Amino acid sequence: MSLAVEIHNATKSYGDRTVLRGIDLTVEQGSVTVILGPSGSGKSTLLRAINHLEKLDEGYVRVGGDLIGVQVAGDRFRELPEKAIRKQRARIGFVFQAFNLFPHLTILENIVEAPISQGVKAGDARATARTLLARVGLSDKESAYPRQLSGGQQQRVAIARALALEPSVILFDEPTSALDPELVGEVLAVIRGLAGSGTTLIVVTHELGFAREVGDRVVFVDDGRIVEQGTPEEVLDRPQQRRTQEFLSSVL
Repeated sequence: MSLAVEIHNATKSYGDRTVLRGIDLTVEQGSVTVILGPSGSGKSTLLRAINHLEKLDEGYVRVGGDLIGVQVAGDRFRELPEKAIRKQRARIGFVFQAFNLFPHLTILENIVEAPISQGVKAGDARATARTLLARVGLSDKESAYPRQLSGGQQQRVAIARALALEPSVILFDEPTSALDPELVGEVLAVIRGLAGSGTTLIVVTHELGFAREVGDRVVFVDDGRIVEQGTPEEVLDRPQQRRTQEFLSSVL
């Protein structure tokens, strides 16, 4: 199976605080990778590095074989122009924990904004948006504004928006952490429906049941390092590392 994402020696510091310590990770095309770890362990930074929302101090990221955010210049990397980076990001969907919908736009307008800016015809973008709204169970909300929707509904719109550009990879940064507990299930159901669709999913979450049910691979991160990775059964049921065992005991 071909690789969708390759992360090599990902290293990142903020001042004297190191948040990523030389992480290596590969993600197979069409798979679901779940990243677990305590708060402050570097999970979100790693996720944001994949689409170059965070610039690495060392190392690189490839998506579909292409370097993201940089190009080779002699024996070093040079930052790509912002326009080129935005074009690359169109291939990498991102669903944030805080939804990040435009409050002044309707639900339909939120979804079509990016495709139209990328040159998709308005009529085609609207047709795709309506198909995606049906997919996430919100066909009747296209004229509503984000403030009129529950948190779970807003996150489902955010997922539809991420799908609108037909990305090869979708990144989810704790997509249920801002939701009331009774709304978590509806969002996880949508993500569960995406699993196996051929789109590569990388999900940062604390939902162990979701990781067990949907993940092809579980990666446990702590203090900027990958401590352990494997199938859900290997990591969640038979963890080999003491730090993984401690973490799982604290959240179960």
